[in-house]
Amino acid sequence: MLRKLALLSLLVIVVLAFGISTVSAQDTLRIGLLVDESGPLTFYGYELEYGFKLGLLYAAGIDPTEYDNLDAALAEVNFGGRPVEVLVRDNGSDPETGVSQARELIESEGVEILVGAPSSGVTVALQQIALDYDVILFAAPGASPAITGANFNVNTFRVCRNTNQDFLAMAAYAQENLGTNMVILAADYEFGRSSAEAAVAIYSSIGFTFPVETIYAPLETTDFTNYIQQVLDSGADVLLPIWAGDTSVALYQQFDELGVRENMAVLGAFNSNDIVASSATEANLGDVGWIVYHYTLPQTEANDWLVEKHQAVYSDYPDLFTECGFATGQALAAAVEATAGDTQPSAMIPALEGLQFEGPKGTYYIRPGDHQALVPMYIVELTTIDAPEYEFYNLLQEVGALEITVPCAAPEDRCAMNEEFMASLESGS
Repeated sequence: MLRKLALLSLLVIVVLAFGISTVSAQDTLRIGLLVDESGPLTFYGYELEYGFKLGLLYAAGIDPTEYDNLDAALAEVNFGGRPVEVLVRDNGSDPETGVSQARELIESEGVEILVGAPSSGVTVALQQIALDYDVILFAAPGASPAITGANFNVNTFRVCRNTNQDFLAMAAYAQENLGTNMVILAADYEFGRSSAEAAVAIYSSIGFTFPVETIYAPLETTDFTNYIQQVLDSGADVLLPIWAGDTSVALYQQFDELGVRENMAVLGAFNSNDIVASSATEANLGDVGWIVYHYTLPQTEANDWLVEKHQAVYSDYPDLFTECGFATGQALAAAVEATAGDTQPSAMIPALEGLQFEGPKGTYYIRPGDHQALVPMYIVELTTIDAPEYEFYNLLQEVGALEITVPCAAPEDRCAMNEEFMASLESGS
């Protein structure tokens, strides 16, 4: 008996020391999906959840319309021989809440993979949790360049774009069609700060100057009068707003009320469908900007499936970050299949680094060095504001995934991996 106990103790020590998996292929794989469905980024939280669940179903070859409800369809998902369960938690874009929820999901619920969050601030906090508990984090859709840059760690992957890709996609148009003096008004949190720094670096390199430093306002701001007056006083001829969430409606309405467009061009991103419908006016018709995704733009098999099933399940069209969640579900599924259900980072990281797959926007490439996905982007013109099916845009240009040279801010040896990867794509090897 003592010999058996000694052998058992030795086995426990070996498992703890070397991370040997004791998970059976039949054990349920629990995924923690961290969203915002009550705070300033609520639109994006639902887009992430809806897209992610549909992405899992698409990857599993399951048609949700053949089931009584979405939960019944999800109950049939199996990757690497393991049933899948998605546990959703709403953090309201509060980093402390997100961290607490992630810990509880891992410690008490047996979650093995984290996905989220809409807030870049929450996502940066989750990156440390991923390291502390040695799990994989799929960053989605928080777009701060720092997530796969200054804050890079090997346990974090991002299948969605970051704002470097936004600015680079629009750089040529801005250089040819707009002025040369730019002012930035940004949300005062991780996403706004790191994105503003990226914008200054990118647009400075093509000849733009910045007469004043970036103007920051709290994300929860609803009266922008003071901040907009600073914009007007800057003397700039181009305004770049870096904003997110439902307060975007008030921001753009006050641009019109205070005569911003009469004094300068507004260069920026188009937002979620309901936000555009609520904030755009006749004065905005003809505006040109970039957009991460709109369901009418990609002509792909995956996007056709996404649009059809999203309408059937949710009685609505996919939105700005639905694609990001969908593609994240695809990448997660591909990795778990490749590892035969092993979710340890030692198995998942090699399966994800350099992964290529066909998603809603076309071909996605996950760079091995900084774990940043390369994805297509779109430049569009706003042509109507009252289309019943949100068909607001005329596509001016699709910027291919490999046409955008995304800066690498990971450690130097990691960035060298990206260079080798890009060279292999160019050579076709």
